[in-house]
Amino acid sequence: MLEILGDEIQDPEEEVFLLFSQDIPSQNLGFVDSKATSVQITVNGKDLDIEQSPTLLTSTRPGGTTGAVLWKITPLIAEWISSPKNPFFEHFILDSKSIVLELGCGTSGVLGLALAPKVKRYIATDQDYVFKILRQNLERNAPPSTIPSTAMSNSKQRQKGKASLASQLYQYGNIDVIALDWELSSVSSLPDLLGDCDTGTLSTVDGVLACDCIYNESLIDPLVQTCIDICRLRSTSLAQNPTVCIIAQQLRSSEIFEAWLSAFTKSFRVWRVQDDLLSADLKQGSGFVIHCGLLRETAL
Repeated sequence: MLEILGDEIQDPEEEVFLLFSQDIPSQNLGFVDSKATSVQITVNGKDLDIEQSPTLLTSTRPGGTTGAVLWKITPLIAEWISSPKNPFFEHFILDSKSIVLELGCGTSGVLGLALAPKVKRYIATDQDYVFKILRQNLERNAPPSTIPSTAMSNSKQRQKGKASLASQLYQYGNIDVIALDWELSSVSSLPDLLGDCDTGTLSTVDGVLACDCIYNESLIDPLVQTCIDICRLRSTSLAQNPTVCIIAQQLRSSEIFEAWLSAFTKSFRVWRVQDDLLSADLKQGSGFVIHCGLLRETAL
């Protein structure tokens, strides 16, 4: 897989220059439609009816509200990563036995709805304010045979000053919904939550997916640290392949992008996914970019 990704990024400043010196189309902030209470999209031939909350988006809720609506990049990433030609599946980095965890899933559930049929388990995580609408979207768009269930776990334990993952809130087929706050939650209990009840074994994550989560400089360090912590769980297991982080984003602020990339490359080896591996809507000049990262041995 590393061979087809091309050259590893060595200089974050140079990468920022290369990306932001190209013509970037105006996407405004990047909403699909920030005023609509529902939007209709199609991902790989499947029609999805996605509810969202313009009222929540414009509220003054502490901790952010950007997950309240669907962003333009999300359906494009969903189409690309769930396509038969996706390089991560073609080269067996991810497959039908994989566990994928999404950071900052928002209310839409689009990535989970698209990718869950291709993997063993899909973990959608975010702050719990998105879950009411997320549940509605999963119920509306998941296969009719999917029956939601709930399972609670201890929410009072704390690890190194952070609260352990409170619970597996809901399950829709192989999509699990778990509350995870990058600043307040510890992922140390994740293997227990993902454990195989039949065999009694613990599971770790094969892929971490984050789509358009980097918009606020104050969240960069918590996001990067969460990625590190999840990848370290795999490093302490007997698994042979490291966890891969796939980070997709719209190009907006060069300063915030450079701050993220500089922080990310300190702990991760990083590659930009090249045009020959992307769909037309994600190639250079689209205003979108995808990077993937593997945790450095020095960060284990």
